Amino acid sequence: MLLALLLCFSGFTGLCLSLDRHHGELLGHKPTTRRQQGLRLGGWLLLGLSLAAAVQGTGWSLGLVQWCAVLMCSALLLVLLLPYRPRLVLSMAGASLLACPLAALARF
Repeated sequence: MLLALLLCFSGFTGLCLSLDRHHGELLGHKPTTRRQQGLRLGGWLLLGLSLAAAVQGTGWSLGLVQWCAVLMCSALLLVLLLPYRPRLVLSMAGASLLACPLAALARF
């Protein structure tokens, strides 16, 4: 479940950064079209990988329920942190991407 949480938070951060307003707030400039599409694709890919991680860990019945809970928790964390600590969001997303391989290895 930790792997799904890390992937969800990173995915939502990628989707957030694909928007002009949030990209400008966090990084100081508007994204190019190619970067915007890459962030959007990467965000959706990470969310899909989080679904696969949740389902693989506990099966379809409980995995989907846990995935929905992880989606809500990570989105809530992002929504609460973004207005007050935007730089913390970037560092947490980077740290969660770095921690994903460790969380995947811890499952085995």
